[in-house]
Parts: sequence; structure tokens; C-alpha cells
Amino acid sequence: MKSYRQELWFNVPSRRGFVNITPQVEEALRASGVREGLCLVNAMHITASVFINDDESGLHHDYEVWLEKLAPHEPVSGYRHNRGEDNADAHMKRQIMGREVVVAITEGRLDFGTWEQIFYGEFDGRRKKRVLIKIIGE
Repeated sequence: MKSYRQELWFNVPSRRGFVNITPQVEEALRASGVREGLCLVNAMHITASVFINDDESGLHHDYEVWLEKLAPHEPVSGYRHNRGEDNADAHMKRQIMGREVVVAITEGRLDFGTWEQIFYGEFDGRRKKRVLIKIIGE
């Protein structure tokens, strides 16, 4: 069995954002040489996420609005975690959106459903963070 590991680094210039990382994951898959197996992609920071969904700007806007209703950034004083910080909402948004995804690899390709893409979700940006890609298989 083969094993391949790669890190992606991001520095989203705004507090929040969504980045389609499907092309980078597909490139890592090509580099791995794995034809059948599994691909794990996970955010290596507690205020960021990795998730699968459609690459549609209206949906991304709706995520932003929905997440802000569920875990509003302000008032910052409303969170005990924010004593000395201001990112409690980012931790909660990450919990909602998830830490990682696992995608089957079939015949050397990510085995997606219709419209599926992999995204990096940033909820406390303006600093460097990483995503791990781990590919195993034959």
C-alpha cells in the first residue's frame, strides 16, 4: 500500500472566506500515484474547516449568513472564550462545518457525486494556516 502526505498553506486576507481546494487535492492525488484508495483532507487549525459542497456563490453567501446567525461574531463579550481573544465564534463555526472530509479514490480520480467540490473554510483569517492531505491506497 502507498501512502502520500502533503500540506497546503493558506493566509486568507479577511476574517472569513471559502476557498475551493479541489484542484490542489487532485494534483496531490496525481503526485501520489494512488489509483484505488482513500483521500483524507483536514484543516490543521481549530478555527478553520474542510467540507464538501457545491461551488456556487449564492450558497457560499447563504453559509456566511447562516453561520453568523448560529454563532455571531459580536458581541465579542458574549463568549467566555473571548477573554483576551475575539475568535470564539470561529471555533463554533468550525465545529458546525467540520474538520475533514474523506473521499474515495477510484481509477485514479476523486470519486465525487454531481457538483461536489472540496473547500477550505476560514473563520478567523489573516494568518497562515495549513490543511493536510493524506492519501493511502494502491
